[in-house]
Amino acid sequence: MLDATNSPQRPAAAPADHPKVASPKVGVLLANLGTPDHYSYWPMRRYLNEFLSDKRVIDYPKWKWQPILQTIILTKRPFASGEAYKSIWNEDLDESPLMTITKRQSAAIGEALHARYGDEVMVDFCMRYGNPSTESKVRAMAEAGCRKILFFPLYPHYAGATSATANDQFFRALMKEAWQPTARVVDPYFEHPKYIEALARSVERGYEAVEDRPDMLIVSYHGMPKRYLMQGDPYHCQCQKTTRLLRERLGWDESEIRTTFQSVFGPEEWLKPYTVEEVARIAREEGKKKIAVIAPAFSADCIETLEEINEEIKESFEEAGGEQFTYIPCLNDDPEHIEALTTVIDENLGGWVR
Repeated sequence: MLDATNSPQRPAAAPADHPKVASPKVGVLLANLGTPDHYSYWPMRRYLNEFLSDKRVIDYPKWKWQPILQTIILTKRPFASGEAYKSIWNEDLDESPLMTITKRQSAAIGEALHARYGDEVMVDFCMRYGNPSTESKVRAMAEAGCRKILFFPLYPHYAGATSATANDQFFRALMKEAWQPTARVVDPYFEHPKYIEALARSVERGYEAVEDRPDMLIVSYHGMPKRYLMQGDPYHCQCQKTTRLLRERLGWDESEIRTTFQSVFGPEEWLKPYTVEEVARIAREEGKKKIAVIAPAFSADCIETLEEINEEIKESFEEAGGEQFTYIPCLNDDPEHIEALTTVIDENLGGWVR
């Protein structure tokens, strides 16, 4: 097996002035959405500016959107978003929970792949927005001798605003490499049997941990404008299939599980039903006083789960008469999740490793 710690060497029979070259290896680059460096105003503003300036996220014409973003939204939103991040911040490590969890996932996957392939494969992670940047990690892998890179956006479901923009950034980074590595991108894994099994086991553990069984499981996915669905984005259909496969694996009736969408932004219609409204309606109109919520579209707990679901959505449910709200955490670095992700990586490394 190749040793990732080997220093670059001059190729055999090369002239004395030939640059040194690292031993070839395969890189696995995990990618998540991103995180501000801190919850204070300027780090939040930098992060939000990068995120909300992405045409994959907000596709309004630049001449129309940027004046609104720069003069109105980025003047106020960093304060509100900063307070939300502050409420969940990992003060011990001075980083967001998403950063903490992604580091753990990367380390666990790295250990699993090292057990299989030794130093022939190196694993690292990047963020689409913020740090560590995709470009910096592609550069580091190329310098370490990665002649092949498997890029893995940690989104089970494809969406233009998640998987596609992560891929865009990865290929932009490759454009800057003098000796461009061969590249592969991992497909969405929303229906992979091991992913569904890991989800199901997390639900079963969540239900076992509460005294009274919830009346319903709310499967809450991050939302997107309905217009994107009509333009051909497959995200909505993939989310619905994940819910169906999860229900079938659990052996439940359709009345015990419901798909919703959260994180609505802006004036236009998004995918419905909206989670924050639906949990209140369920409590008020259907008399469901005990619910559990899971968020399968997120590979790691983050602001949308720890703050939005566990605070805003929980509050909406309780104000409508709900009595028992159970949040089932994301799969994070749970061993079954790591096994699922590692299996997906293995399947995509075919022909690249011994």
